[in-house]
Amino acid sequence: MATATPEERYETITRRVAEVLGGDQIKAILAEGKSPKCYWGTAPTGRPHIGYFVPLTKIADFLRAGVEVKILLADVHAFLDNLKAPLDLVAHRTKYYEFVLLAVFHSLGIPTSKLTFVQGSSYQLTKEYNLDNYKLCATVTEHDAKKAGAEVVKQVDSPLLSGLLYPGLQALDEQYLDVDFQFGGVDQRKIFTFAELYLPKLGYRKRAHLMNAMVPGLGGGKMSSSDPNSKIDFLDPPEVVRKKIKSAFCEEGNAEGNGVLAFVEAVLMPISQLRLERQRGLTGADSHEGEGAVGDQTPFAAAGAPEATLFSVERDEKFGGNLHYSSYAELEKSFVEKELHPKDLKTAVANAIVRLLTPIRKAFEDSEEWQQIEKLAYPDPNAKPDKKKKKEKVYHPPPPGKGKNAAKPAAGAGSAPAITPGPDVAAEAHTAAEAAKQQPSES
Repeated sequence: MATATPEERYETITRRVAEVLGGDQIKAILAEGKSPKCYWGTAPTGRPHIGYFVPLTKIADFLRAGVEVKILLADVHAFLDNLKAPLDLVAHRTKYYEFVLLAVFHSLGIPTSKLTFVQGSSYQLTKEYNLDNYKLCATVTEHDAKKAGAEVVKQVDSPLLSGLLYPGLQALDEQYLDVDFQFGGVDQRKIFTFAELYLPKLGYRKRAHLMNAMVPGLGGGKMSSSDPNSKIDFLDPPEVVRKKIKSAFCEEGNAEGNGVLAFVEAVLMPISQLRLERQRGLTGADSHEGEGAVGDQTPFAAAGAPEATLFSVERDEKFGGNLHYSSYAELEKSFVEKELHPKDLKTAVANAIVRLLTPIRKAFEDSEEWQQIEKLAYPDPNAKPDKKKKKEKVYHPPPPGKGKNAAKPAAGAGSAPAITPGPDVAAEAHTAAEAAKQQPSES
């Protein structure tokens, strides 16, 4: 923020995060009047879902506080993560993720010109990086590597060495991307503490770490790319969104494990807050926020709602009329006390998600390149292979006297069928006969 105090900048950087490790390091940088540098990374494996709105929305706060942000497309990590992305798909999925992230940022009004996109393989295959990786391998125990990746790397009974390398590479990324803190989900906490422990052993400084809460799946538990019933894809059409929300777990009066309520808290209300603040010019150091934004940029509040409303549930007057909430605590209290019915909540949430996804789907539909990449990155497993065309037969006429229309010998002749000599043979026979007539006869 151009005129904000270090304390105000720090509050903006850390608001709504679930946990901060090493916050004093960030405070020290801000106290010097400098701009902290951070990165958020994602491994392009399964199709990204709307849970990604949580970290991507938070990046707006970083830019408002003057943080330099790098987005890591961790293609090497995607390959190393057991059973998720075969090598021949990683390149296509990396490109697909880039399309999705750019579309989401544009829909949120976050200026992508202030973001630096980095592909992991651009530096993770260098001599220096690999030498540091070998140094880590000579220091880290198998137990520590497996423990660090327990919440992120696919766990199997007999883990491959590739999965054990994953946490070490993520730790090295902090050094090679030259950042002051890394941002990720709370599911990466063990990798973050692993980095804090092992980077200093290579002579590198320890970084800070910020973590956002994970959005529960629609049926409870973690929202996962590998479980289509737990999540909503960025490209899901409105009818699919409404169907998934309708079937989501949302027991009346019960806020525990309620993915519908959690989505309002983690995504819809923060986006509404960003939009309200933008309307008031409260974008701090990011004076370009909102420029070029696509889609409806108004908060998720009904017409005529109180000024501070972050989320509205529209109802017919005979059912009590509209409900307006300026905080999640108000919304949860209303739901637990059964003032707000699950059906009305689901309808409001589904409508809000459709609004969020409309500009993203339009960007996809307007881009032939993105559509082609989508088919290559996530081929239909049920698609039938193209049938090979049968080789076209070429007609070769039979030689003279052959074929089904050739003359047949008279019945009962008992002799071999007559052979009609070809034109060359007949000519030679005629020449020989003429020559014989010219020879003198023997007396």
